[in-house]
Amino acid sequence: MTMTRTADEVARIGDEIYERDVRAQVEAEHQGEIVAIDIDSGCWGLGKNILEARERLDVALPEVNDVFLVRVGEKVIHRFGGRSPRGQQ
Repeated sequence: MTMTRTADEVARIGDEIYERDVRAQVEAEHQGEIVAIDIDSGCWGLGKNILEARERLDVALPEVNDVFLVRVGEKVIHRFGGRSPRGQQ
């Protein structure tokens, strides 16, 4: 599997597909789960983690190149670092 687009292109197209075609179908009942979207076909897989979502997408489309991953109800999949509690540095 090789990406054929830049990461920025994959993110932009994937976000458009998610907002237009996927979000309404998953948001109510799948908060926190992962969606893997093939940005060429719009086909997607849903799973409790990245591996499960990709496996479900790969069953439908084994030759996927550019995949966008999103956590339902979140802007990011993982957060790194943290924030100090209010008033502490």
